[in-house]
Amino acid sequence: MQPFVRWLGQLDFSFVWEYGIIVAASLLCIMFHEVSHGLTALALGDPTAKNAGRLSFNPIKHVDIFGLLMMAIFRFGWAKPVPIDMRNFKHPVQGMAITAAAGPLSNVVLAFVALCIRAGALYFNLRSGGAVSGFLVTFFEYVAVLSVGLAVFNVIPIPPLDGSKVVNALLPQRIYYKILRYEKYGFLIMIVVLYLGILNGPLNFCRNALLDGLTKISSFPFYILQSLFG
Repeated sequence: MQPFVRWLGQLDFSFVWEYGIIVAASLLCIMFHEVSHGLTALALGDPTAKNAGRLSFNPIKHVDIFGLLMMAIFRFGWAKPVPIDMRNFKHPVQGMAITAAAGPLSNVVLAFVALCIRAGALYFNLRSGGAVSGFLVTFFEYVAVLSVGLAVFNVIPIPPLDGSKVVNALLPQRIYYKILRYEKYGFLIMIVVLYLGILNGPLNFCRNALLDGLTKISSFPFYILQSLFG
């Protein structure tokens, strides 16, 4: 038994801890994204998401397993879409566009808040150390990266991603409704695009640029604190 215990003690389980944090951060980003869609739709007159129980802060209700795996591995992914009935909107096409845009915008806001918390935790960690502040730095760094990745990926104008609904709102209605008929094939197109890596360069550039800008803005107050109090 002792040789087995010694062998077990030599194993490095840090990757398990890291992926546990990544999955937890992914669930938070996904939940925030989908609830924002549902709340926006509700504000515009569509209670479909609410009636389906999707205005829930239980992230499991919003998980698309494949999309979650993509977030954990590639830092880009998607969630299970909340049900929306655009017929309930006073202005259906515009209402759908606003509802769609709410998801990526909410993730940018979440990323900014996460980076502010991370900056504060990093400030205290540098001053006094501690496991809690160290964990907060790591967790909210992942939240920011994944949330920005979710936002950037979802603005791609490929159905059923949010960007397609925003772009389609700018098209004449007769073309808009024709495109909706082929929305079910969008997922296959999306898988092919991801598999071939066609958009890897632009996606990484946009994510890193947005993340860098948000990091600089969120860190500024703590640079001042550090200069004042050391």
